[in-house]
Amino acid sequence: MKAIPLSPLIGAAVHGVDLETLDDTAFEDVNQLFLRHQLLVFKNQRLSPEGQLRFSRRLGELDIHVLAQYNHPEYPEIFVLSNEVKNGVPAGIADGGSYWHSDFAFRECPAKATILNAQLIPPEGGNTLFVNMYRAYEELDGGIQAQLAGLRAVHRYRRKNTRAEEGTQVKMDASQLAGTPDVEHPIVRTHPETGRKALYVHPGMTAEVSGWGEADSQELLERLFAHCTQQKYQYALQWEPGDVVMWDNRCVMHKATTRELPASMRRTIYRTTVMGERPI
Repeated sequence: MKAIPLSPLIGAAVHGVDLETLDDTAFEDVNQLFLRHQLLVFKNQRLSPEGQLRFSRRLGELDIHVLAQYNHPEYPEIFVLSNEVKNGVPAGIADGGSYWHSDFAFRECPAKATILNAQLIPPEGGNTLFVNMYRAYEELDGGIQAQLAGLRAVHRYRRKNTRAEEGTQVKMDASQLAGTPDVEHPIVRTHPETGRKALYVHPGMTAEVSGWGEADSQELLERLFAHCTQQKYQYALQWEPGDVVMWDNRCVMHKATTRELPASMRRTIYRTTVMGERPI
């Protein structure tokens, strides 16, 4: 196994490992790389749906997405990201995650890890953007860090977003909306395994500062959003066939750019999501 940093900011490309047949020693090595680099790209994989589920379950309990219409018909823990249409029916969600977010931040116990398994990758486009939220927090002014200590924020799956170009266009039914009530999380969370602090605010899901008036709340959040989405904190992942990508939602924010893909460029990815703990 060999890990090559993707950038000085975040991530590593991992070569010489087969996720389909990973033994316990190699899995522990992978887990240490995951904690160190936050984002891992396993190259040249041929990971079956069953193999993806086996690998993902070693990290923890898996989620079944509330948008059940896009779950794999045989494996409900696999959420299908796809712009393909088969027999007149969408093969998956075409614009999922097209806004800055951390997976399941709208839940009481948000996601720990997300694993994406490339099935069909276009020759160009469809990059996924990642932000190192450790670095975004660590480079805040000390006075702002002190101000944020102890503050909590409301997270909402369908946050009103003034940016028309962002956000999925999928409509949710009443039961799906009822299954995603507002939750509160600390604005600065401490990673349960590394002990490092990270910003935990996301333009696509963090709606308001708990207990603050609307004007003051939005002023602070917009300042934090502008800070953490600066280009210097971003890494753009260019997908290749055979990639399996895994990241730590506890200290990473991400955004898909698939809405920019023309319909002629087909893209399908299988996603599994490992649930985590309540943020502290």
